[in-house]
Amino acid sequence: MSPETKNRIDQLVHDNKIMVFMKGNKLMPQCGFSNNVVQILNVLGVPFETVDVLADMEIRQGIKEYSNWPTIPQVYIDGEFVGGSDIMIELYQNGQLQEMVEVALAS
Repeated sequence: MSPETKNRIDQLVHDNKIMVFMKGNKLMPQCGFSNNVVQILNVLGVPFETVDVLADMEIRQGIKEYSNWPTIPQVYIDGEFVGGSDIMIELYQNGQLQEMVEVALAS
């Protein structure tokens, strides 16, 4: 990954309390896993930003190196990598995601 791509990802992750790297965007997810993440965050009613990895191949590859996680979507809360669709579903179902989001938005 180029230093420029790493800097762009750093900035996106740190400038947004909840950042989702996904296929498509929050208005039009382009895969089921990305849609799962968007639906969970919409149910929580929290503000979040998205980056469409399909529109930017450098980000699409770079984000996998950045997180050392091979799949997309990838969710960052308060600058920390949380995981993808399955992890978000699990955290939502056990109540931990709501707590993580509340803490992030309060800071």
